[in-house]
Amino acid sequence: MEQRFSAALESRILRKRASAQLHMTHPYRGRTGDGTYFVTASTFQKKALLQSVRMATLFIKILFAYRDQQKYQLHEFVVMPNHFHLLITPVVSLERAIQFIKGGFSFRAAKLFQLHGSIWQSSFYDRQVRDLAEYQAIRAYIHLNPVKRRIATYPAEYPHSSACGKFSLDSPPQRLKPSTLQPLNRSAEALLHP
Repeated sequence: MEQRFSAALESRILRKRASAQLHMTHPYRGRTGDGTYFVTASTFQKKALLQSVRMATLFIKILFAYRDQQKYQLHEFVVMPNHFHLLITPVVSLERAIQFIKGGFSFRAAKLFQLHGSIWQSSFYDRQVRDLAEYQAIRAYIHLNPVKRRIATYPAEYPHSSACGKFSLDSPPQRLKPSTLQPLNRSAEALLHP
């Protein structure tokens, strides 16, 4: 009897630890299905795992595969050597959308390239986009990220970004009143279209 009690107690402790770890790595963000979010996630220990063309291309394929499955709307993105930025409107919860992206990429990378071990930091950063001005500022930040990091001279030349113009993206959400969507600004616009 004492053994069963001890085993039950140990089982409860292990479940609580697992639950605590889950909450630590994926903090509860409330209801996230109705908003548009700026998301940033980094590779494990900030290693440059996404710097090769094949890894960045695979990431973009995964990104669009889940978008095509209507898990989220994809408005803007950039894949940098050790992180990515997204501007998305999840159809599922935000946590689930990012889980699809990171988990789908990890699975495919392991299968295609025999890449094993941790690929991602355990969590991600997000910020809900509240209005059109914020949307435009984040859009500019995403487009200019490769330029700021000196891996591109201007945004449109960086192939792993929505700024290059070769990807079909979802329109900004109506709640942001996108009919008034303006060009980024004169300096950012000049960088996008030299």
